[in-house]
Amino acid sequence: MSSYLEAYGASEQNRSQKVRVIRNVVIALVAALVLGTVLFAFFRNYSQEQQVKKFVQLLQAHDYAAAYALWGCTEAHPCPEYSFAKFQEDWGPKSAHADESSARIGMSQSCGSGVVLRLDYNGLEAVPLFVERSSDVISFAPWAECPGTKHWHFGEFFRSLFGKS
Repeated sequence: MSSYLEAYGASEQNRSQKVRVIRNVVIALVAALVLGTVLFAFFRNYSQEQQVKKFVQLLQAHDYAAAYALWGCTEAHPCPEYSFAKFQEDWGPKSAHADESSARIGMSQSCGSGVVLRLDYNGLEAVPLFVERSSDVISFAPWAECPGTKHWHFGEFFRSLFGKS
């Protein structure tokens, strides 16, 4: 039979262990939630951003037929509203955007069934593009930013803090 003094403080020790376990579980859940939110925000438009990067790479390689195909059009079956000749005018070697080496994605916003991506050029006007989520087809965006929503621009804010504007 154990004496009263041998069991003294055992319940308090068990209680403090339970509190420590609960605290660690809550901290882990909050950290997982924050990490999940950050990863979601970072990778939400990843596929569409890669599609635009591929488009820029094809333009740099002067493979205009393959770049035109990313718009859902081919030379055999051109888009009725956007012929290959017009595409060459906009993106070809004699266009204002012929130097694709300076192109970078400046902004990426989810907007309805797609993503609005702003293609920034050094010293030139930015070109807003729209990439459909379901098919990854590129087109010109009808707006510079997605209408009807608040725009926080966290990426631009952080780039300005670290001098990469």
